[in-house]
Amino acid sequence: MTQIGEVALWIALLLSLWGAGLGFAGGRKGRGDWVLSAERSLYAVFGLLVVSCAAIISSFLRGEYQYRYVAGYSNRDLSLFYKITGLWAGQTGSLVFWAALLALFSAVAVLQNRRRNREFMPYVVGTLSTVIAFFLVVIITASNPFQLMEFVPADGRGLNPQLQNYWMTIHPPTLYLGFTAFTIPFAFAVSALLSGRLDTRWITTTRRWTLTAWFFLTNGIIFGMMWAYVELGWGGYWFWDPVENASLLPWLTGTAYLHSVMIQEKRGMLKMWNVLLILGTFLLSIFATFLTRSGLIESVHSFAQNLTISYIFLGFLTVLVIVSAVLVWWRRASFAPESRLESAVSREAAFLLNNLVFVAAMLSVLWGTIFPLVSEGFTGQTITLGPPFFNRVNLPLGLLLLALLGVGPVIAWRKATARNIRRNFALPVSIGVVTGVVLWIVGARNTYALLTFALGAFVMATIVIEFWKGTRARARIEGEGVAPAFIHLVGRNRRRYGGYLVHAGLVVTFMGFAGSAWDVEKQVAMSPGESLEMKSPFGHTYTLTYQAMSSYPATNMTKVVATVNVARNGERVGVLAPEKRSYKQREEVVSEVGIRRAWNEDLYLILAGVDDINAVVQGRNPRPIATFRVLINPLVPWIWTGGLIMSIGTLIALWPGAEPKNPAIVKQRVRVAKPSEAAEPELVEA
Repeated sequence: MTQIGEVALWIALLLSLWGAGLGFAGGRKGRGDWVLSAERSLYAVFGLLVVSCAAIISSFLRGEYQYRYVAGYSNRDLSLFYKITGLWAGQTGSLVFWAALLALFSAVAVLQNRRRNREFMPYVVGTLSTVIAFFLVVIITASNPFQLMEFVPADGRGLNPQLQNYWMTIHPPTLYLGFTAFTIPFAFAVSALLSGRLDTRWITTTRRWTLTAWFFLTNGIIFGMMWAYVELGWGGYWFWDPVENASLLPWLTGTAYLHSVMIQEKRGMLKMWNVLLILGTFLLSIFATFLTRSGLIESVHSFAQNLTISYIFLGFLTVLVIVSAVLVWWRRASFAPESRLESAVSREAAFLLNNLVFVAAMLSVLWGTIFPLVSEGFTGQTITLGPPFFNRVNLPLGLLLLALLGVGPVIAWRKATARNIRRNFALPVSIGVVTGVVLWIVGARNTYALLTFALGAFVMATIVIEFWKGTRARARIEGEGVAPAFIHLVGRNRRRYGGYLVHAGLVVTFMGFAGSAWDVEKQVAMSPGESLEMKSPFGHTYTLTYQAMSSYPATNMTKVVATVNVARNGERVGVLAPEKRSYKQREEVVSEVGIRRAWNEDLYLILAGVDDINAVVQGRNPRPIATFRVLINPLVPWIWTGGLIMSIGTLIALWPGAEPKNPAIVKQRVRVAKPSEAAEPELVEA
């Protein structure tokens, strides 16, 4: 099976090169038969890469330790679940998995457009085949999953203990789905540049692809935060780690693109900007892959250092940047806007400012991420910019973005009148101010947290009002109840109201981030029977009583578990059991935290140390002194809730919308809408 998998890689490489050549040549010469052959080669490449993935999984399941990749990431004691996920546990397998996902999306894109958008498809197929060919070259020449060992070990080294976690098994595939899905709009943008068709058609064709990529990338980032929170045992979810930052970079530009394309669709503006954004998003996805696999910057997330892969990725990234710049410059005359910015107080201006802030945040994160390489290159010393730098720069930008969430969707196109501003913002601004004042009165003094909640209340008010106005208008026109009117309202304009829901989820997530301003932390050594009291920012008191320590063997590891009773205001509410796990093959000890979750906070318990842990393991001392690190993390559950809301909103926006069929609604739209305030009247979206 593994031999078949390796042969499949070579054939896939040849076919992807064939598809790239025929795609570009067919587009240039107008040869439909060549283009058809290139499209069919993509189907074959996908099938071959599925065979290669199956071969890798088979080698894990069969324990074929003669292969270096299997020996490095599996052993006899590893559970079946983690053997299957071994496909993407390491650099080698993850590249094959990446290529397979890209081939899957490429095949789907070709299938979708087999009878439409034919003028784009030659260059789309050529671009997609070229990217797949690049990954296959990397796999075959520098990271072959079927490379044999010099000898056959009796057992493998096993999977990194920190990867033996549910969230880490779904975090990488979800990120890869996001990265690879962004390749489709990138390919259409390249095709638009090569063919000169730079109207909005390539944007509307790839709208759902962009939303799909954003959906997966957003969830991938959230899943990674969950993994860091429960597995790394430091009490947080984001540390501005280089690989964390690498996944954030394309998310920032991709989000900016999703907003700016609306200006081009509505007003014919920002044509070059949109092309640059989608090209940049794809380039940052490749950069993220390069950063994760090069090992040039130290990270808890990165794979082992491989300078050969570093050079290949860097060379490919350089070529992409040069080709993209040349294409944009070549077509610069085609980007003339169809209209101009008429006022700084308009939706166009708000979206443009939104884009500038997103790009500024991306540049700041990019600079902070690559600064160690820059400092080493110029001074010979590696200087790392830590969380203080990123927080100092990005917190103000985040607050500005939060404010724009409430302004952009409701302010009028072209030029907002005083009436428009009063009507849409008087109540939301009042709610935001009242929220800030109330929080100040009850004792909230952290400036950033206070502003986050005030701005969050402002944004949520604008969203609720928009939903209410549309629901009320539809209920009045159709004679429906509130609930059916609400459902039909969202169904008639899923893109808009799904977007509002995404904004609401982002507000909830921002508030979850702001909760860190009131974190409480203590570290204490206790003997069995001793207790510790922790005062929550919400007024109640936790009492943690250390009961005992136990040790027992488990699959692939030995566990040392502390039993800690938890009481809230004197009433027993549960037991936490933080652990130390010693893994046999890797001879590593890792911590597993205990978390008691509530709707507004997490009680987070880390077993930081154990006196004479060997005596505990050997059963000679079941009541050792233990050191615990205890944290109360306010509003962390809101982060995960906000992520769920964003996912639901994106799925609503992705679902195909239906045009209204009731003539009364169409007439009502025409009657109410005004040129200067087209988005203002409450009946517009009825």
